Amino acid sequence: MSRNQVILEVSELGKDFGAFRAVDSIDLQVREREVFGFLGPNGAGKSTTIHMLSTLLRPTRGRAELAGFDVVREPKGVRQSIGMVFQDPSLDDRLTADENLRFHAMLYDVPRRVRDERIKRLLDIVGLADRRHALVRTFSGGMKRRLEIARALLHHPRVLFLDEPTVGLDPQTRHAIWEHVRALRDEAGITVFMTTHYMDEAENCDRIAVIDRGTIQALDTPAGLKRLVGGDQVVVTGNPALRRDIADRYGVEVRQVGREFHFRVEHGSEFVPRLAVDFDGRVGSIQVKPPSLDDVFLRLTGRAIREEEGTPLDRMRQARRMWNGRR
Repeated sequence: MSRNQVILEVSELGKDFGAFRAVDSIDLQVREREVFGFLGPNGAGKSTTIHMLSTLLRPTRGRAELAGFDVVREPKGVRQSIGMVFQDPSLDDRLTADENLRFHAMLYDVPRRVRDERIKRLLDIVGLADRRHALVRTFSGGMKRRLEIARALLHHPRVLFLDEPTVGLDPQTRHAIWEHVRALRDEAGITVFMTTHYMDEAENCDRIAVIDRGTIQALDTPAGLKRLVGGDQVVVTGNPALRRDIADRYGVEVRQVGREFHFRVEHGSEFVPRLAVDFDGRVGSIQVKPPSLDDVFLRLTGRAIREEEGTPLDRMRQARRMWNGRR
């Protein structure tokens, strides 16, 4: 399976809810075996896009084709080609892990002769083999997420959709889940399409589409997006005249933040010795911060991603997921 072959193609795809434009005519291509990310705040249009691509919402305009199937005209083919992990929990916690997987296997007509082996292998991959016969209600939030990922892969989909897969989970659990996702991608050869508003999580993606207010602002690799920012950020402290002198000497824009002076240069670590020599005795401290995806989003949209953004319903769902993850 080639990583250069396009498995998902989207053209002018949009969704309106009455007068509200949730997704505004987006275009993108996703290749096989790629981990593709949608990065943006709550309410940006990420989940709406995934719901259209997975046939749960009918687009208002445009088209999308997944694994050769049109999402509007051939929804059955699309559904057979995808696995889905929703934002909100969707397991039956009155059943065991094994029973949840078996029920899914029956829904997707997974042949009996391969059912047991697939269940065993996937539980091994996500680290839940020893909890196969335990009730899901006894699982932590991270364990439930891993089981949902295993369930989504049981029928061997070509594309796995992960909609905010680690919201409400602690950083250690989020890291563990991403290790499992990467292993599954490498072993099963699937394509992963995920949404997130976590910057560190987006770093796991091969490419990222930055989306805000329903519009794709930029699409590139994490490194390519960071190049949009324009170099490393240098933070220095010193007397008030230092701001003007640095700006004049290096031709850079210097911002004052409290008692600090911030400016950007290429190859910041190589620039530091020059700065120290040029302003010997006048610089109190120097820090170099490489560009981050936070900086990218701020550069593209003029604001930072805030978890509290979105509708009241978004915030209610966020609180509920965080509560479930702590239990």
